[in-house]
Amino acid sequence: MAISINQIINKVKENNPRADETMIRLAFEFAEKAHHQQLRKSGEPYIQHSLHTALILAQIKADEETVMAGLLHDVPEDTEIELKDIEKNFGKEIAGLVEGITKLSKIKFRGVERYIESLRKMFLAMARDLRVILIKFADRLHNLRTLDALPEKKRERIAHETLEIYAPIAGLLGIWRLKWQMEDLCFKHLFPEEYRKLEYKYEVEKKVERNRYIQKVKNILGGKLSAAQIKFEIEGRFKHLYSIYQKMQKKDRKFDEIYDVFALRVIVNNIPDCYRVLGIIHSLWKPKASRFKDYIAVSKPNGYRSLHTTVFGPEGKATEFQIRTKEMNDEALYGISAHWYYKQKSGSNYEDDHKQPKWVKEILRIQREAANSQDFVKRVKFDVFANRIFIFTPKGDVFDLPEGSTPVDLAYAVHTDVGHFATSALVNDKIAALNQSLKNGDLVEIITDKKRKGPNRDWLKFVKTQRAREKINHATKASSFEAIRNLLPRIG
Repeated sequence: MAISINQIINKVKENNPRADETMIRLAFEFAEKAHHQQLRKSGEPYIQHSLHTALILAQIKADEETVMAGLLHDVPEDTEIELKDIEKNFGKEIAGLVEGITKLSKIKFRGVERYIESLRKMFLAMARDLRVILIKFADRLHNLRTLDALPEKKRERIAHETLEIYAPIAGLLGIWRLKWQMEDLCFKHLFPEEYRKLEYKYEVEKKVERNRYIQKVKNILGGKLSAAQIKFEIEGRFKHLYSIYQKMQKKDRKFDEIYDVFALRVIVNNIPDCYRVLGIIHSLWKPKASRFKDYIAVSKPNGYRSLHTTVFGPEGKATEFQIRTKEMNDEALYGISAHWYYKQKSGSNYEDDHKQPKWVKEILRIQREAANSQDFVKRVKFDVFANRIFIFTPKGDVFDLPEGSTPVDLAYAVHTDVGHFATSALVNDKIAALNQSLKNGDLVEIITDKKRKGPNRDWLKFVKTQRAREKINHATKASSFEAIRNLLPRIG
């Protein structure tokens, strides 16, 4: 579908009425002239790819500099115009973003050695300016939408690469809107038969039932919220086909066993109204106590905020609600991009706006400590890209750990001494073994004993984090050397 620069400008101005429309239009004209007469494999004018990339960026509330860089992102690589020309016309900041995306474009994930080195370069480019990876996501999403124009082998390579690399990074940045779209498009190309079957079941067989039920819930809840004079929006939440497919594979279940919860989202004006809505929902339907989460009082480490509750709704059907403000909803969909947008709106400066998330700092730490590129990528994929769980402590701290982590992993995440002297744990107020796998949302207290001589080397058989592994290795090696040294005089 062809789009125009006016659509992009309208979206940018909707996000920021003070945006410089003239500069955005100049960036478009510069790119249009550079890509003149160039066509994509699909046969459409090349400038359409630049426009689609920029529109996706505007949709996730990226700043105008990022949108302009999206318009210009392929100019140095695919035309005779050089980076210095972009800097001359649009300044260092935009030229720097275009340079970053140009370098990323040269990364090819083929062959183990090149793959590892390419990943390392990409992680480091992200650490320097995360906006570069936002442009890459937008570029990749539009490429996925037009994959049909490419040969089958290339389609599969791009889809595999996206699922393994780009989609997890989008998740880490909280940009779920792009992550879901990328995953579903890859699913369609990699597993076409499974995709068609699921799409039919979800969009045809279940659509009428889903819409009827959601409308019924809206009517009941909407009436109560209006009576309470709460301004609200209620929307049904779309379940993404790839996530349903993953659950079916992981849990070895059929579609009907996975598709068992109706999901709705309630968006209100402020935080007090979030809790008022929660009270009204619980007065209408019986809540499932184990499925309540307050991520407003204690947000997830990636900044996610929302109230979650599951109730036995009309007809006794399990119904999940997410309750949040408009700002929280934007941040949940558009992640760090929306976070920066609201920071700028509140008048904070660039440095505050573009602070790096904790996991990016973790990448830089691993880069400093890794023995080589292979070690670096292995540790990043294991510690940073693994599926994450959020664990709470009695003090209200939240720790972000890889799926399958144990109390020992948490102990070392808290402090080295807590790990060394751990003897057992309380998980949700029940005594648990140190090798027990923790679940998302668990409340965990580590029990320590200062008389303990240090960690047990057997812990290496079940710990999941690199930090725990390193600390245990270091401590047990040191104690072994100490024991040998104590024996030496006697041997002599």
